[in-house]
Amino acid sequence: MNSNEKSVAEGTFSEITVDDGFYVLTYQNENNKVKVIEREIDRSYIQFHFCLKGESKFKFNNGDYVLNIIEETTLLLYNPQRDLPIHLEMHPSSWLVSVLVPIKKFHGLFSQEADYITFLSEDNKDKKYYRDGKISPSMAIALNQIINFNLNKYIKPLYIKGKVYEILGLYFNRGEDANTEQCPFLVDEANVIKIRQAKDIIINRMVEPPTLQKLSNEVGLSLKKLKEGFKQIYGDSVYSFLFDYKMEVARKLLETGSHNVNEVGLKVGYSTSSHFIAAFKKKYGITPKKYIQSSI
Repeated sequence: MNSNEKSVAEGTFSEITVDDGFYVLTYQNENNKVKVIEREIDRSYIQFHFCLKGESKFKFNNGDYVLNIIEETTLLLYNPQRDLPIHLEMHPSSWLVSVLVPIKKFHGLFSQEADYITFLSEDNKDKKYYRDGKISPSMAIALNQIINFNLNKYIKPLYIKGKVYEILGLYFNRGEDANTEQCPFLVDEANVIKIRQAKDIIINRMVEPPTLQKLSNEVGLSLKKLKEGFKQIYGDSVYSFLFDYKMEVARKLLETGSHNVNEVGLKVGYSTSSHFIAAFKKKYGITPKKYIQSSI
């Protein structure tokens, strides 16, 4: 794996070869001016762009077409019919990581699961594909580690390669934003709809959620299919998903300053403040009271 890094007063640009034809590019513009970066990329590549900080613009067709990418968002680009060279205009105080993967290599990563990825299906594999989305907290950690790594040069190739695969794995993990086109769950839209209904039910009734058996009866799925389908679509068990959701609601309520700890606990389904405090600390490593103090 080769590395080509240029450090200048206003920031850093780095291009690292992960594998044959497989690259990671990092950009940091610490200047107070827009910085333009260009790189030739042919149509055989899928491009993943991750904006960790600030904002940037990708310009195509001599500026006739512009795609914005803002902080904490991702952009996927693939067009087998034309080249998509990078013409990037980075705003001041912006950080961006790009992963460039040849389509043949990318197919190989999903050789046994190609139907799970929409644009690798027979109907879509030759169609252009554009997708934007959010950078998850897990992805943000790995992306920051790529930018900020400080390792022995002999360890660096293995470290960067591992982080790139980790990021791609997290990118295609079917989180809450999974849709029916991406979901492999029996390739059955009716079942997907039922799983979504189950998610909505537990969220709407988070104070007194139904048992798994009652939930499966209500949406019309067997208990086994409910458990397996929920895990596949949302990446977690039903109650683990609900726990994370309740803690996120609680965190936001605490930040408003309009409710005390006991009130917030009741709103998310904890009858005693001690149980709520224990749950919140388990999730965030800090008590609700200390969290409130740290948010002021």
